Amino acid sequence: MSKEISHVVGEALFIPAISLYQAAVKTAQTYPDAPAMYFYDRTIPYRDFLTAVERLSAFWAEQGIAKGDRVGIMLPNCPHYVIAFYACARLGAVVVQVNPMYTPREVEYTLTDSGAKALVVFDRLYAALVDNASVQALQSVLLASFAPFPADAERPANVVLWDEALARDLEIPEPAILDPAEDVAVLQYTGGTTGRSKGAMLTHENLVANTYQLLAVIGSDIAGGVDKILTAIPLFHVYGMTVAMNMAVFTGASMILLPRFELEELLKTIQHHRPRFFPGVPTMYVAIANHPDAQQYDVDCIEICNSGSAPLPVEVMHKFEQRTGANVLEGYGLSEASPVTHSNRATHPKVPGSIGLVIPATEAKIVDLGTGDDVQGVGEIGELVIKGPQVMKGYWNMPQDTAHTLRNGWLYTGDIARMDENGYFYIVDRKKDMILSGGFNVYPRDIEEVLYQHPSVQEAVVVGVPDEYRGESAKAVIVLREGIDPSGVEEELNDWCRERLAAYKIPRLYEFRAELPKTAVGKILRRALRDA
Repeated sequence: MSKEISHVVGEALFIPAISLYQAAVKTAQTYPDAPAMYFYDRTIPYRDFLTAVERLSAFWAEQGIAKGDRVGIMLPNCPHYVIAFYACARLGAVVVQVNPMYTPREVEYTLTDSGAKALVVFDRLYAALVDNASVQALQSVLLASFAPFPADAERPANVVLWDEALARDLEIPEPAILDPAEDVAVLQYTGGTTGRSKGAMLTHENLVANTYQLLAVIGSDIAGGVDKILTAIPLFHVYGMTVAMNMAVFTGASMILLPRFELEELLKTIQHHRPRFFPGVPTMYVAIANHPDAQQYDVDCIEICNSGSAPLPVEVMHKFEQRTGANVLEGYGLSEASPVTHSNRATHPKVPGSIGLVIPATEAKIVDLGTGDDVQGVGEIGELVIKGPQVMKGYWNMPQDTAHTLRNGWLYTGDIARMDENGYFYIVDRKKDMILSGGFNVYPRDIEEVLYQHPSVQEAVVVGVPDEYRGESAKAVIVLREGIDPSGVEEELNDWCRERLAAYKIPRLYEFRAELPKTAVGKILRRALRDA
């Protein structure tokens, strides 16, 4: 086939020119009494959610926060996060996503780099930041708590408690007048695993567009006021922000908020609330698929899952679907694209191992790994590049990085991929994760898929390590299933791989661990394993 076929264009889609706040208002007016959020024993209807958004925007306006100002949100999944996010949207302020697991040094970098004027932070995290110069310099620090704050606790002058802020009798300001295509809604900081963390500037149009794109692909049958979305993926990560929070707020569905992923709590929450939709990451699906009593928690109530953040091993997908009856739709995205660009669809044939088709209003193509200029043919490997309304405005205060990543309207993802004759895309690996062994390109995912098929393996990741003879060799880091004795398993795995992989792909080293290092969203930290 001709090379032009590997440049595909998604179907057209109408995307309204509205802000995130306008979408929330429409939903609250349509479903005022429907639960917006469930948080343990609390239920917050959309009417009360919108009132809280208005009151918080009034507090921040009194504090001098205006359109274009940056506001850090450093919270786990909780109602405070959702309210703060949409209060920023109402003011035209820019949300700065601050991972609650950040060290004080990382918090200082993010607040300083973004130029944040305010911060809302979980009170248990504030103790580690009270002496942080970047926090002391803020105009306003808002402490969110799940329990009463100690009456005798000392507070700096710029610190206010959440309940006190919302209780103030303040005039509610008018919503900011915004240009959705130009005004930035979120600074989504990339992980920084390959260097200095970068703030992707996501506009209101980017985030509104991606939510509508998702609804066209996987959520068109979400019933407002009825359906529930299990929200265990963190909202401070772009995937949770869009696929769970914005999807719920735009449709009138309910978020079931869990501050962290803890398997037993997750299963009990599924049993109690019986959600139909469960956006997750591979580590969550691995845990449920391997739980011996998962069916006792009524996991068959789940109908649709979308998996993102990291590649989902095919073996894990099959096992999870067998145990739950759910349809797992693997997709793909990145912070710079709000994040989703591809997905398998409930209305199309699903291809396990594929990230699916481009979503509506999106273009994608495979280009050569050298110059990035030549379009590759069907089945040929190259870098995946994207174009669409969800693609970021650029990196905050980083014009050179922006120019390198955004070229002629295309987002260069840094991911190695291929496309088949039916338009389905497959991620081969990250460019930086590719192993060059004895002149051969070795893609870790090829090896990991084989390792996941072995009955003793629960989790596996492959990294490149220095090799005097080959330059690099593949090393497999393995978490075995519970009760498996590691003695003798290495030889089994070696034989297993020899039967299924070319000789140059076979791992030369094996390491067995009780767990793998992961980010808050569950993505395996390959760099930490390479540097170990």
